[in-house]
Amino acid sequence: MAKEPQDAASAAAGAPAKAPAKRKKEFRKKKEKRVVPHGVVCIQATFNNTIVTLTDPDGRAVSWSSAGSVGFKGSRKGTPYAAQQAAATAAGVARDQYGMKSVEVRVKGPGAGRESAVRALASAGLHINAIKDVTPVPHNGCRPPKRRRV
Repeated sequence: MAKEPQDAASAAAGAPAKAPAKRKKEFRKKKEKRVVPHGVVCIQATFNNTIVTLTDPDGRAVSWSSAGSVGFKGSRKGTPYAAQQAAATAAGVARDQYGMKSVEVRVKGPGAGRESAVRALASAGLHINAIKDVTPVPHNGCRPPKRRRV
């Protein structure tokens, strides 16, 4: 029996390929569910949007939401109702997935959603320990822009 020379095409078509070596199945540790009973809520209320971020006491974000991410567009993002919806969404995630019960609230900015966001946190089932205004106030630092001519 004479051996026939095999070229690349016939080798790919007819010759049996080597079976790949079996790899052991890797088992990953299940990610531990973090429980954060007490947290800090940072509400940034601008004229155009309201951003609500819930963090643990060290500042690591647990959940967040904004009026834009809830589904509001344009000038409706700056309304108190949009801020209320954003706060309720973020608080619901933190309460259900991380077991958050009590929070300290820090409000920043001049927007319309300041009070309504805090009320929404309370109605979402979070106990509010303290409310703090952390809006930055300039001590006559930067020179303001020139007056608008319309």
